Amino acid sequence: MAVIELTSATFDDEVLHADRIVIVDFWATWCTPCRMLTPVIDEVAAAHPDLKVGKVNIDEQPDLAVRFGVQSIPTLIVFKDGKKTKESVGFVPREMVESLLD
Repeated sequence: MAVIELTSATFDDEVLHADRIVIVDFWATWCTPCRMLTPVIDEVAAAHPDLKVGKVNIDEQPDLAVRFGVQSIPTLIVFKDGKKTKESVGFVPREMVESLLD
């Protein structure tokens, strides 16, 4: 599944009401580790078609960063059945991202 850009207007429908596991990448364009994580997230999305993957640009959607307690980026948050289940902060390799899905 393709990676989708999330906004305050779409977040609840796309993430909290999703019928599958969703991983959300909180990032910013100026963040070097975030840019390093982008291809990893793209690989995970391509390898797991049953997974929904979203990205939140914290500069454009600061309210979502505050809502979910994001204090450092990149931050990955996994949601299942509308609830936050796991979180990872900083750059992580693909294997670590995939381990969040278990």
